[in-house]
Amino acid sequence: MLIKKHQYLAFILPAVFFILLIIVIPFLIGIYYSFTDSNGLRSSFIGWKNFEVLFQDSTFLQSFWLTVKFSFVSVILINLVGLVFALIVTRHNNRLTKSLRTIFFMPNLIGGILLGFIWQFIFTSAFQAIAAAFHLDFFKGWLSNSSTGFWGIVILFVWQMSGYIMLIYISFLNAIPKNTIQAAVLDGAKATQIFFFIKLPQLAPAFTISLFLTLASSFKLYEQNLALTNGGPYRSTEMISMYIYNTAFVNFQQGYAQAAGIILFLCVTIVSFIQLALSRKREG
Repeated sequence: MLIKKHQYLAFILPAVFFILLIIVIPFLIGIYYSFTDSNGLRSSFIGWKNFEVLFQDSTFLQSFWLTVKFSFVSVILINLVGLVFALIVTRHNNRLTKSLRTIFFMPNLIGGILLGFIWQFIFTSAFQAIAAAFHLDFFKGWLSNSSTGFWGIVILFVWQMSGYIMLIYISFLNAIPKNTIQAAVLDGAKATQIFFFIKLPQLAPAFTISLFLTLASSFKLYEQNLALTNGGPYRSTEMISMYIYNTAFVNFQQGYAQAAGIILFLCVTIVSFIQLALSRKREG
């Protein structure tokens, strides 16, 4: 009887062990190293010095605020595009809409590195060909300019994530009772009225989930940044994750990089909790 009562531990303990081994323990070790001057071979405790220097490091601050700007823009665009996709494919149930679901979702199946190289080809070779054919200077040197390079990363990330977020909105749109919409139609409600007064309120939980997922993903962006611009030109498109990687494994300042990672973790955690609290309040 005692064995049966506690047999669930046999299923929980292996998962708990690997979570501790792979996530919790390395995280705690990382917190310790953030207070050292570790270079991978030796380390000594230096207290809060890494954090003090970070807030005076112009390169770190540039990467941090670029990531904040990128997250703000991409979260809005991904959710907007994903919602539009969901509304398109749920309007009718036929072969065309089923095919569109597959087409919209396919970019999410491609790895970040491969996606970066695909869009690098588009922004360089394809855009250069368009610029030459139609004499449009706007399409020239997209990745060699800090402003257009930033928007290139945004376009790539929106293209990749919108299909995934679309699925979340589809699941909530399909959960809306059909008779509610039919009753609204019989009462003379227009399509815009049905969307804003029936569908949109029912999508509040979907917004909470989608905003959280896109926010976390945008702050952690690395592979796409590496493959598309590699942080250039002159580190002007270097996101915070790439800054942390370069600091740790190119400059061999592991302690300094860990401090930057802790700041990133705290920022994402605080913003996520605020966003969840506001979203749940809005749902209520």
